[in-house]
Amino acid sequence: MIQLDTSTALRGQTVPTPDTVPTPDTVPTTGETSAVVGQSAPRLRRVGESDLTVFPLAISGNVFGWTADDATTNAILDTYTGQGGNFIDTADSYAAGRSETMIGNWMRSRRNRSDVVIATKVGKSADNPGLRARVLTRAVHASLQRLGTDRIDLLYLHIDDETVEFEETLLAVDELIRAGAVRYFGGSDHTGNRLIEARIASAQVGVAQMVALQNHYNLMHRDEYEGDLAHVAAQQRLGVMPRFALASGFLTGKYRQKSDLAKGERGAEVARYLNRRGLRVLATLDTIAAAHGTSVASIALAWLLTKPNVVAPVASASRPEQVRDLTAAAAVQLTRHQVSDLDRVSAG
Repeated sequence: MIQLDTSTALRGQTVPTPDTVPTPDTVPTTGETSAVVGQSAPRLRRVGESDLTVFPLAISGNVFGWTADDATTNAILDTYTGQGGNFIDTADSYAAGRSETMIGNWMRSRRNRSDVVIATKVGKSADNPGLRARVLTRAVHASLQRLGTDRIDLLYLHIDDETVEFEETLLAVDELIRAGAVRYFGGSDHTGNRLIEARIASAQVGVAQMVALQNHYNLMHRDEYEGDLAHVAAQQRLGVMPRFALASGFLTGKYRQKSDLAKGERGAEVARYLNRRGLRVLATLDTIAAAHGTSVASIALAWLLTKPNVVAPVASASRPEQVRDLTAAAAVQLTRHQVSDLDRVSAG
């Protein structure tokens, strides 16, 4: 059995508080968003070596069924797709599967399944925990039923299950791919060494290989990705989807002093960022955001999009009016000097 080396990362994040709330008739289009930042509409990006092409910002379903009800979820997804977005990220453990159900209901009501790329994760749900073959297969079929679809475009292994040999998990995923239930798959919460072991195991048993990686990465949390993971992602040509892209809301600029911590549900999580380094990062983001005529959150996400192999940061919105700050990042073109300034002030 291959020895596992597990790393653990929290999931979920908050989003910026907007200055204005657009009505359904004033929801900005991709072109309007691009005009705000003075750039052309963003191109779709390819996920690793797959044929999936996605908008450079994935909308997370981690709040659907938790802080966002059905009507709010529909409005968030309508706003996101109305601005050109096509990449929806969820998991079977989000709101005990409710997130997948709400996304499925939305797709069915809009009749747009073929227009969106659906990514979900298995391995952490209470009903189907772990990555043993029979459990993984059962979890995927349960996700398909909740999503109301016959295929998952991108399936992530939500954990690195040290109780199961990679070969067993990989063979189960390959069977699902051959059956058409899954198109491509990737890792989440895996170390660089484990990704290498997975690639070797895939070659040895002759099954499909990972094409994507979802990992904790943002201006305040860089070391985990920028070491071995970045090197392995480049070697294996993995499409990288950073989660916690806004550092639980800190990189929206919402939290600037201790009294601000009571403003949001993630206050306790972002308290660790309220230090000299964090405030320097916010000050630099403020300056760059002003130069582009956009939000602090947009610049923080745009910085991620300048990094090698990053395809689409994953960010969530609790309300539809927050989506614009997220999607606007895809059209921002930072200068080399601006990227260098952010690299410098955010260095640990």
